[in-house]
Amino acid sequence: MDQRQLEQIIQAITEEILGYLGAERCPDLCGLEIDELVCPGCDQRCAERCSRKTRKVVEAGAARISAGAAVGPIESDIARLIDHTLLKPEASRKEIGKLCEEALRYGFASVCINPWNVAQAAEILRGSQVRVCTVVGFPLGATLPQVKVFETEEAIKLGAQEIDMVVNIGALKSAQDDAVEADIRGVVEASHRGDAICKVILETALLTTEEKVRGSLAAKNAGADFVKTSTGFSTGGATAEDVRLMRAVVGGEIGVKAAGGVRSLDDLKKMVEAGATRIGASASIKILEQARGLAATPSSAPVAPAAAGKY
Repeated sequence: MDQRQLEQIIQAITEEILGYLGAERCPDLCGLEIDELVCPGCDQRCAERCSRKTRKVVEAGAARISAGAAVGPIESDIARLIDHTLLKPEASRKEIGKLCEEALRYGFASVCINPWNVAQAAEILRGSQVRVCTVVGFPLGATLPQVKVFETEEAIKLGAQEIDMVVNIGALKSAQDDAVEADIRGVVEASHRGDAICKVILETALLTTEEKVRGSLAAKNAGADFVKTSTGFSTGGATAEDVRLMRAVVGGEIGVKAAGGVRSLDDLKKMVEAGATRIGASASIKILEQARGLAATPSSAPVAPAAAGKY
């Protein structure tokens, strides 16, 4: 792809994003009107207090919703969308154990933890439907490609089923696209050999629009299952504009995960509206505290089949 073609892609995507941002509806992305997304007097406890609206978000395409500790009871089909996450470096074995027990108790989709904690989590979660997710080349992405592959293989041996890898950000900013794609492909292939899925973290806060486009294309071309906005450990997190851009680049073929800076259920809805199919939240405990209280409104609408998939 030459520079002229790249500029044409960026221009087309920019125009599409501006069209979305200026629209009163988002039928192509979620089929919901704006006034359907936020109730008058909303207390941001949608996951538990308003099952009908939560199901609307699910039917719009959300495949996972991240959460932290201290969650109250919620409907089982919603719980299966949640990635229960703890990546702080000082996390103790006791905290990891608590995270796993909560995931089992509420039927969350996965726990996302550092590689050191994979063996412990895999032992606790063995035989359950809760998956073990870990990170590779985290959080800087500057690890050597062969080390990322080794880290992936070893994590899978210990029980990891999902791999979130960070791209070589310096190489991407240096326009070394072949190196970036090869770096990603090595981890993707190692993940797939071990029956794990691979999500590629771009760290969008450090990238220009052109670099976000090239990074998303590299992940897609390398066979990744997801592109992801952020580690949550850099200068900024996910924005709806970045999610829209990434979705426009990768199309509907792979997932888009918004992570970092998602601090409320309202933030979550905005990311889903923009095209995210999973959400990662550094403030996940706060989000689920907002969602406490069991919904009293029954719903006969089934959860969309896509919600059960990897995207």
